[in-house]
Amino acid sequence: MFFKVQDVEVAGDYEILVSFMNGEKRRYDVKTLFDKWESFKALSDIKGLFEQVKVDTGGYGISWNDDIDLSCNELYENGESSSSSRAEQGD
Repeated sequence: MFFKVQDVEVAGDYEILVSFMNGEKRRYDVKTLFDKWESFKALSDIKGLFEQVKVDTGGYGISWNDDIDLSCNELYENGESSSSSRAEQGD
């Protein structure tokens, strides 16, 4: 089963907030991939690249360029569950 991505936004220090078509949101820490996959280091080395994240056609993943991408299932299965009212809970 695929958990298709509806939207993605930068959420802080190399973290992204991913909205899925089933209504769920997950926070994913991309920093954990810098040491695991050489290509992901470019996200910290090239100024402004991280902010260029976009949803792939069909929602099957996200990408920054032709070399750096993540599948929708990776984001769903390894992302941390996040609610849209997280900021409101701090008050």
